[in-house]
Amino acid sequence: KNSIYIMSSPKPKGNSTTGNTTQDDINQQRRRLSVLNDNKLAEAIDGVNIDDDVPTTQSKPNPPSSGGFIVNSYGGYSKKGYAPYNPKKKNQDALIMQEDPKTRSLFLCVMDGHGEDGDKVSQNIKSKLSNYLFKHKSFATDIKTALAECIARCETELIREPSIETDFSGTTFTCAVIRGNRCTCANIGDSRTTIAYRTSKTTCVAEQITEDHKPDLPAEKARIEAKGGRVFAVEYDDGVDGPMRVWLGNMDVPGLAMSRSLGDAIAHTAGVSSEPEFTEYDFNPNNREDLILVMASDGLWEFMTDQEVMDIAFNCTEPRYAVDKLISESNERWMKEEQVIDDTTVCVVFLNSFMANG
Repeated sequence: KNSIYIMSSPKPKGNSTTGNTTQDDINQQRRRLSVLNDNKLAEAIDGVNIDDDVPTTQSKPNPPSSGGFIVNSYGGYSKKGYAPYNPKKKNQDALIMQEDPKTRSLFLCVMDGHGEDGDKVSQNIKSKLSNYLFKHKSFATDIKTALAECIARCETELIREPSIETDFSGTTFTCAVIRGNRCTCANIGDSRTTIAYRTSKTTCVAEQITEDHKPDLPAEKARIEAKGGRVFAVEYDDGVDGPMRVWLGNMDVPGLAMSRSLGDAIAHTAGVSSEPEFTEYDFNPNNREDLILVMASDGLWEFMTDQEVMDIAFNCTEPRYAVDKLISESNERWMKEEQVIDDTTVCVVFLNSFMANG
């Protein structure tokens, strides 16, 4: 997700901002993005990134993962967004899809970087997390402990990496380890994992597995304020409010639109947390038929409900087709609503013997 630097300090709701038309237009386009502060550094000054998007990939679990394994196929894609005011924009999202034959596990992870070095943050964690996790002494017997320790290790190494700016850069993090009939999720921030189950031959119902960590959630807000931070939204000249954001007690920085993240050292002094929230989900509860799991950055979820996402996936014959349709639809909605497109990463998993309308 884009790093946002504006030249005037944001104002809490109830106050108006001033500025020329061009800046107001940019502010309007940026209102849903992750970071707002008054740092006067220019955007995207660190060279040009011409990397292609991560290609759509689709897999069926390898034979070591078979034999009762609930996943029948999965696919994912990470697509760079569009910002007319930032032609050198980089894709700050990251996607991990890895199998561990030894434990017959599938590891899926989506990260949504933000800030000047958001792309470096997410790619740094991506480059080492699977290796750390699969080799962790507790991974075979205690997934939650292994995940917690590996996430913490990655963040510690990230902050110590001198080539990556982590004061105002960070990433969300949502992941799932699927082993047997259980899905163990860890979530930090506002990327999301959702499940869909069958209600009839032609319909399904969506249900969130993870909860988005937004600053206005009562428990999250209480923690932030106890640390001396503030939570408020910015009101723009057109009268439309942006999302609730986290600010230092005495300065209008960093304006983070989530209450948990990895990195973001300045925001963490104001009560933002890097502690993952765990959810253990057993598939097919109460004899219902789980069909589809979708994990995505908020580039997907910003303008699409869980049910809309699952209705599209439900009518696709393969995960890769669902991924492509979901990204295309979300991109269209971003352009219609904001005239920018957020980086969007989507992973779709077909469960049991599900096939569209099957």
